[in-house]
Amino acid sequence: MNRFSNRVTIDLHQHLWPAPLLTVLRERRTPPRLDGWTLHLAGEGPFAVDPAHHDIAARTALAEEDGLALAAVAPSAALGLERLPAAEFAELAAAWQEGAAALPVPFRWWATAQEPGQLQAALDAGALGLELGAGALAAPHGLERVAPLFEVLQAAGRPVLIHPGPAGEANPGGSGAGGDATGGRPGWWAAAVPYVAELHASWWAWADGGRERFPSLPVCFVALAGLGPLHGERVRARGGRSRPVDPLTFVETSSYGTQAVDAVIRVLGIDVVCHGTDRPYAGPVPLPFGEAADHAIRAANPRRLLAAVAEAVPA
Repeated sequence: MNRFSNRVTIDLHQHLWPAPLLTVLRERRTPPRLDGWTLHLAGEGPFAVDPAHHDIAARTALAEEDGLALAAVAPSAALGLERLPAAEFAELAAAWQEGAAALPVPFRWWATAQEPGQLQAALDAGALGLELGAGALAAPHGLERVAPLFEVLQAAGRPVLIHPGPAGEANPGGSGAGGDATGGRPGWWAAAVPYVAELHASWWAWADGGRERFPSLPVCFVALAGLGPLHGERVRARGGRSRPVDPLTFVETSSYGTQAVDAVIRVLGIDVVCHGTDRPYAGPVPLPFGEAADHAIRAANPRRLLAAVAEAVPA
């Protein structure tokens, strides 16, 4: 019996900052940093952070209410940790790993890493796989630059979670999710425009040779890959080639509902669509596709993505 079999739902995409990470973010004087509960990022913000979002007892109770067998938490690539100088990154990554590894059931954690050795150490410490900023993959020659990390993951059978990176100057003056505009873009802008565009670009960057280079690497794009899969017709009309559905390239559903999920299923089929919420920024959305589809999205498909983890992650 694997560790996911006694309950139903697996949520692949949540964010929770444990105490060691909060401490290091508050000690910093340059972004990303916390001033109390105000988050400062390079080129955007400041953002008011709700302390309840990172209250471990409250989030554990919420996971129980959601019926989760596993809640996969990440620091959020939008913080831009992987873009920092190596020494700064190492301090933040160590704080994340220390706190995340101590989280109670049902939480498991995604690693953040700049170097293969860091990633291997995180996997050995219990990380599910790697959270990677979508921009790292979408950038010119991005696949070549992230290849050393992907080689570690492929060897271990562990997945990569592709998540939007910093919006930066694409969101000047925004006040954060759900906030009011403060002389610039509205608060929803980063999540709905640059994040989506970056995911879209990373989806097609992976499609352009990623699977050929890494034939057994499980990959999951958050937020339906920015709806990138829906643009296959246009790609083919402009000279791109048709590709079969890749059974190891997954998308998760965070922040989307029936219309978008249905459209993506029509392109990719249901077997690569997984459940994710982006908690604490969004919650689960009921999908009216029936019991079998619900089981596939919330349990069977995430289990396939995490197939190697069931045996490799300590109980």
